[in-house]
Amino acid sequence: MREIRKLISTGLSDLYPPREIESLFSVITKTVLNKDTLRHLADNDLVITNNQLQRVVEIISQLKTGKPIQYILGETTFYDCIFKVNGHVLIPRQETEELVDMIIRENRGIKGRIIDIGTGSGCIAVTLAKNLGGAEITGLDISPEAVEIARHNAILNNADVNFIVADIFNLPHGMLYPADIIVSNPPYVRESEKEKMHRNVVNFEPHTALFVSDSDPLVHYRKIIEISDTVLVPGGKIYFEINESLGYLFEELMCNHGFKNVEIIKDLNNKDRFVKGTFNG
Repeated sequence: MREIRKLISTGLSDLYPPREIESLFSVITKTVLNKDTLRHLADNDLVITNNQLQRVVEIISQLKTGKPIQYILGETTFYDCIFKVNGHVLIPRQETEELVDMIIRENRGIKGRIIDIGTGSGCIAVTLAKNLGGAEITGLDISPEAVEIARHNAILNNADVNFIVADIFNLPHGMLYPADIIVSNPPYVRESEKEKMHRNVVNFEPHTALFVSDSDPLVHYRKIIEISDTVLVPGGKIYFEINESLGYLFEELMCNHGFKNVEIIKDLNNKDRFVKGTFNG
């Protein structure tokens, strides 16, 4: 184990701070060695096979290119579940976990329908299905490759979700049944913000799921709200993850479309990250 720690520390010291290297050490060793306890990770006398050592070297080599560890390993954890990920879907993030947790806390016992628009890996839809067992969950995405991964993740996590391939800007009439909740984490990073982002995001994660034009950064939200006019039942709710710099625009946008109790909510980093509202019908 001491040898692996030295390999990771030496190989990545020019790219990552010590705290992140320690986190990567934990993730890599847990995956490669199939050990998940602190006792094992602290055991410097643990015998490492040549194959395991070679796998660690390969992972370090890929990390040096900026490729995210989640894509290298092909999976990540989200809300205590395992999700398969690749370059066709965004890597689920802490903020989205906060969004899911809020929906679960506020809607326990729900028996209606929930639609996840832009489902990606299916992390939102699958997690809601596992924690809101009485709800009927649908996830949709424009990417067939993303929907394939989402379906696999539903099976992996034993969750009952209906996934469909659809373009919200060309949605067939009647495709979506009336719903009690619409949730979405659509593209919201403006093109002008791209240069501020880490290369492992810009170079590896799908741009169509990340970026939006500076000239109309709310284009997806506006369309989803338009869809909600005919899909949400009276008293239904909508939940969005949003760009921290654009929170001030949402209250007017949603109120103009018949929503009440519109609220901008900060994430754990004290940034405007979510908006929710109730459809007045």
